[in-house]
Amino acid sequence: MTSATEMFREARDFLLAHREDYATAYQGFRWPRPRYFNWALDWFDEIADGNARTALHLVEEDGRETRLSFEEMSVRSARFATWLRARGVRAEDRVLVMLGNQAELWIIALAAMKLRAVVIPATPLLGPADLRDRVERGRVRHVIARAEDTGKFAEVPGAYTRIAAGAAGAVPDGWLPLDDAHGASADFVPDGPTLADDPLMLYFTSGTTARPKLVEHTHTSYPIGHLSTMYWIGLQPGDVHLNISSPGWAKHAWSNLFAPWNAEATVFLHNYTRFDAARLMTEMDRAGVTTFCAPPTVWRMLIQADLTQLRTPPREVVAAGEPLNPEVIEQVRRAWNITIRDGFGQTETAVQVANSPGQPLKTGSMGRPSPGYRVELLDPVSGAPGAAEGEIALDLSHRPVGLMTGYHGDADRTAEAMAGGYYRTGDVASRDDEGYLTYIGRGDDVFKASDYKISPFELESALLEHEAVAEAAVVPAPDELRLAVPKAYVVPAEGWEPGPDTAKVLFEHSRQVLAPYKRIRRLEFGDLPKTVSGKIRRIELREATAAGSDAEYREEDFR
Repeated sequence: MTSATEMFREARDFLLAHREDYATAYQGFRWPRPRYFNWALDWFDEIADGNARTALHLVEEDGRETRLSFEEMSVRSARFATWLRARGVRAEDRVLVMLGNQAELWIIALAAMKLRAVVIPATPLLGPADLRDRVERGRVRHVIARAEDTGKFAEVPGAYTRIAAGAAGAVPDGWLPLDDAHGASADFVPDGPTLADDPLMLYFTSGTTARPKLVEHTHTSYPIGHLSTMYWIGLQPGDVHLNISSPGWAKHAWSNLFAPWNAEATVFLHNYTRFDAARLMTEMDRAGVTTFCAPPTVWRMLIQADLTQLRTPPREVVAAGEPLNPEVIEQVRRAWNITIRDGFGQTETAVQVANSPGQPLKTGSMGRPSPGYRVELLDPVSGAPGAAEGEIALDLSHRPVGLMTGYHGDADRTAEAMAGGYYRTGDVASRDDEGYLTYIGRGDDVFKASDYKISPFELESALLEHEAVAEAAVVPAPDELRLAVPKAYVVPAEGWEPGPDTAKVLFEHSRQVLAPYKRIRRLEFGDLPKTVSGKIRRIELREATAAGSDAEYREEDFR
């Protein structure tokens, strides 16, 4: 009988062998579907045995470095698993992990998998109110947090084990020092087999429009599911991969844990308190980064700097989180002679649609369905598949491994998302004759003006073409004649003042590059409200627009 490890390796190696041959990869890939699987034991420990290559490389702002080999990570995670078990952590216990980009974050992830505990990742940016919600709805039994964050839990009731990561003397009373785990035995023996469908992670979504959902993933849906993420990025054994993402969010697990270690690549991270493009590029050069992923916010900050400071650009560069605007892609192409490749996925899934290495790229398109995914566009009226434009959905008759179990504790929301034999993403796209998909927007972000459908993303991309714009978000503004008109919220680029002169320039730019029905009719300057994961909270902008603002500029004022 083929072991789970062999099944996983065969599927992984097939994608590596066809990393630039999309047609063969898409047609020939088959998800491994083992009955039992524990990624930490059956994959990571296997590739780590006697492996002295660097698995994790962290560089701090003050220059301190941490380098841990695959073998060291395997041994340390066994020690931590032994220690946590002695502290009462059992299979299927909920463990809230609120750590920064520190070695313990990765060690705990592996240790929890070995114990079959369920991890609830949480960013250190969360406050007591968010933590109360997570502890209560997640039914948390154990908390592992940085020592400096333990004070937040004074306002979070519950009979949970409290474990703190920090230097000796920094751990407060009532909290167990995680540092003690380094002295535990490395002779870890699992207390039983891991069913592939056992729960592994519970993710609270970023909540851009409503209360965060609780997404449940299994021991296969993320570890095996992220073979598609590995394929999209173009990761290979021996690569050094940098992904800029805050711990606690799904993208961190995508590209700082599963995808690179599926490929046997090094995870590299540079920690900083304030983004510094020049310093980041210096560290990328020094570490020999070969593959790089960053959210659009970081890409937009990078192009404000001199990109030619990076002496050796990565072989592969990708963007995720929100669609990337064409102007940013073009500036990076000119400086680094490489094209940023978009990918589309959600907390609920791995990468569903992507521009993978070797595929011909089309401007504005996010690519074609990933190997292992049957992607349909559902007609907005009939709900039938095969639409040229419609809601992005996954065919559940060919259910991809990288799809969540459902929304934990919310059967109604799960049933709604999975209705009619399709997982419905809530995002809208169009498909061309060659199967390329172009993102239009969230279903609840797209709006009508003068009876024309408006994609905020398209208008935001047009604004970002102008040098005066660092960031932009477009929402509908009420209008007596047209029902709604596009309003832009703009963060000015360095050197541009928020005021009537800049507003006039941007209205002129809008008239030059956009059709009359798409033109920006109103504009306001200011910071954009965002979730802690960096996504724009358009719901707040829509509410602010409905309430009205004295700081708003109108196109007709400049005629």
